[in-house]
Amino acid sequence: MSVLVVAEHENGQLKAETAKVINAALKVAEGVDVLVAGYNVDDVVQSAANIAGVTKVRVVDNALFEYQLAENTADLIVEIAGGYTHILASASTTGKNTLPRVAALLDVSQISEVIDVIDSETFKRPIYAGNAIATVKSNEAKKVITVRASAFESQSEQSACEVEILSLALDNTLSSFVSVEQTESERPELNVAPVVISGGRGMQNGENFALLNGIADKLGAAIGASRAAVDAGFVPNDMQVGQTGKIVAPDLYIAVGISGAIQHLAGMKDSKVIVAINKDPDAPVFQVADYGLVADLFDVLPELESAL
Repeated sequence: MSVLVVAEHENGQLKAETAKVINAALKVAEGVDVLVAGYNVDDVVQSAANIAGVTKVRVVDNALFEYQLAENTADLIVEIAGGYTHILASASTTGKNTLPRVAALLDVSQISEVIDVIDSETFKRPIYAGNAIATVKSNEAKKVITVRASAFESQSEQSACEVEILSLALDNTLSSFVSVEQTESERPELNVAPVVISGGRGMQNGENFALLNGIADKLGAAIGASRAAVDAGFVPNDMQVGQTGKIVAPDLYIAVGISGAIQHLAGMKDSKVIVAINKDPDAPVFQVADYGLVADLFDVLPELESAL
C-alpha cells in the first residue's frame, strides 16, 4: 500500500489536524508520504518531516498555491496520484473543498468523515448525525478519504525524513483569489482546543456571551456556540459546534444553556469529559453529560468564574 496525506497549513504553520490524519494513514501502511503545496512553506515542510511515520515530504512551493485554491490543489494531487492507493486529508473546510474534486477527477467514490480504520479497504464513519456508525468497504483502485481528525490522536515526532521538491505548476483558471476575512482571536481554535465552553439559546442574547469570557480565559478554552445561538444572531457562524459546524473532541467540553439537539451532540459527544449547565432537567444534553448541573446559568457562571 502507498499512502499520500495532504498537509493542511495556514499562515506558514502546519495545522495540528495533519498529524492526526497521518495517524489514521499509518493504520493503512507502515509509512506515508505527505504533500505540502503552498508558497514559502519551509517551516511547514520541516514540521511535516518531523512527524513519526512520514517517509517522505513532497513539496510544491509555488505562488500558484499560496492560497491553496481547491481547483489548483486538486489538479496537483491528481497529477501525482499515480503511485498511490490511498489519498487522505482532514475533513476540514479545506479538505471537504478539495478532495471531492480529486475523487471526481479520478472517477472514484470518496469515503468521508472516517473515524476508524479497520484495514486498507474497510473504514468506519458516522451516519444519521452520529447516531449510527457505518462500516464501509471500498473496492476502488484508489481510495480518496477525508478523516475526522478529532477521532485520532496526534503522531509523535521523529528525526526529519527525506524531502522531495517537485517542479509542478498547474494553473487552473476556474477560480482566482480575491480576498480573505478572518476572525482574529487570542484563544485557541475550536477544532484543536483542549477545553471548549459553548453557549446556546439559553444565553438569550449576544451580549450575555461575555459571561463565558472570564471562564474561558482561566481555562485556556475556546468559545463555541450551538446552531440555535448562531441562527438567532447571537454570535458569528464560525463559532458553531455541531453537525453543520465544527466537530470537536476536547478533553473538557462545557455546554451552557444548550438543550442538546441531535445536530449539536453530533459535533461534541466524543469529548472526553462533558459538563452541562441547563435549568431544564429534561434537556437531552444531560443524556451525554458526565456532569450535569440543573440551575440558572446567570447564577452559575459568575460563581464558577469566581471559584476558578
